[in-house]
Amino acid sequence: MADNSNRPERPRAEPEIIPPDRSGGPDDRRFGGRGPAWPPYGYASRGTHRVFVGRIGPLGFALLLLVIGFLAAFMLFILIGAALIWIPVAVVLLVVAAIAGIFRRL
Repeated sequence: MADNSNRPERPRAEPEIIPPDRSGGPDDRRFGGRGPAWPPYGYASRGTHRVFVGRIGPLGFALLLLVIGFLAAFMLFILIGAALIWIPVAVVLLVVAAIAGIFRRL
C-alpha cells in the first residue's frame, strides 16, 4: 500500500511533443508522401487575418430595431392569419352542431 493515498500518481512516461512540419514539401510523410498536408489555418488560407468589430452607432441601432420590428410584425401577422383560419372552421362546426340539435328534437 502507498505511503500517502491522497497524493496523485505521477505519469509513468513523459508525453512526446512532436513539432509540426513547416516544410510542406512533396516529401510530407504524414499522408504517405503525397504532397503537402492541409494548410494550418483552414482551407487555402495564407497567414492570419484580422477581424474588426466596431461599436454600433445610433443609425445602425435604429436600423437593427427597425428590422427586428418588421420581423416581429411579420410573425404577428402569421399568428393572426393562423387564428383567422380557425374562425370559419369553428363557425362551420357550430352550425353543424346546431343543425344536428334541431334534427335530434324532431
